[in-house]
Amino acid sequence: MKTLIAAYSGVLRGERGSPGCPAAGGRGLPGFHGWAGKPQEGFRKGRGTGSSILSALQDLFSITWLNRSKVEKQLQVISVLQWVLSFLVLGVACSAILMYTFCTDCWLIAVLYFTWLAFDWNTPKKGGRRSQWVRNWAVWRYFRDYFPIQLVKTHNLLTTRNYIFGYHPHGIMGLGAFCNFSTEATEVSKKFPGIRPYLATLAGNFRMPVLREYLMSGGICPVNRDTIDYLLSKNGSGNAIIIVVGGAAESLSSMPGKNAVTLRNRKGFVKLALRHGADLVPTYSFGENEVYKQVIFEEGSWGRWVQKKFQKYIGFAPCIFHGRGLFSSDTWGLVPYSKPITTVVGEPITIPKLEHPTQQDIDLYHTMYMEALVNLFNKHKTKFGLPETEVLEVN
Repeated sequence: MKTLIAAYSGVLRGERGSPGCPAAGGRGLPGFHGWAGKPQEGFRKGRGTGSSILSALQDLFSITWLNRSKVEKQLQVISVLQWVLSFLVLGVACSAILMYTFCTDCWLIAVLYFTWLAFDWNTPKKGGRRSQWVRNWAVWRYFRDYFPIQLVKTHNLLTTRNYIFGYHPHGIMGLGAFCNFSTEATEVSKKFPGIRPYLATLAGNFRMPVLREYLMSGGICPVNRDTIDYLLSKNGSGNAIIIVVGGAAESLSSMPGKNAVTLRNRKGFVKLALRHGADLVPTYSFGENEVYKQVIFEEGSWGRWVQKKFQKYIGFAPCIFHGRGLFSSDTWGLVPYSKPITTVVGEPITIPKLEHPTQQDIDLYHTMYMEALVNLFNKHKTKFGLPETEVLEVN
């Protein structure tokens, strides 16, 4: 571009030796005539500034904002941010918009939606409305590549069985769980053919208009007994329900450099597995705790008291956390840090079907599950940047 500008500037100034200045013996620009109205020598010979124009075009396409890798990086950041904002505010925002619509000339739209919502209320409890089109959106591939996120398969899963995956750790938002099991970005359906994954999350999310549709389209369902009972008993075989066992309590201890799970007193998922004969699959996500930093309140502090009250009465615990900014990794914001997340799916533990399992049965298989999770962590930790001395803390 600079070359092209210089060429034309020489014509205007009449500088000696400039390619467009006939008085100075220049060849002239293609299609230009000299001051006397005669075609220039360069035009007659078919030579001119064609090479200069090509050079200028190359300069144009090398401009920073057109650099393909930089554009892709920005698309990755935007794809992650849209999901974070959906996670945090989509439900509340859509509820507010619909309530406002009641007060406008478009009130009929809100009435129709809420009428339909009343008839459709129990759909999430029956597995929802999975959309392969939504699960295959290109935005999820940008989401995956931002960190990047990877799904590692260690054993085959039989389509004649049902499964409960225990996902650890929760992290702040469970980014690995969402990307691996609610989208096809890491090709979960190809790695586990014939298996239908259902990521279980807070039932309260499905009371939010529009958000519930968004969640169901990815195969996300409420984490309650009615839903799990339905999927494991009335939905055939080949179902895999992914439960983030540690839940809100585990998210409160999420911080970079810490590998800890809340599991020792979490036995409800084992009881459900026994009642339906669903195999348990330990799953650990290396790097899940690295993507956000949060303020950790000590036990007994006012901050922890508030968090526990929210957890008890609402179902989630508010965290004070931050990632990087939208335009710079050196500023604070809601965009998570681009740290690798690798989710390793372990070997399934065969579970017998016991309609009325005893506490002894539950304790037995819960112990087996904890041992399998620790073994999975120890087997793969050095592959993903952790030292051999790193120990998984089980609380």
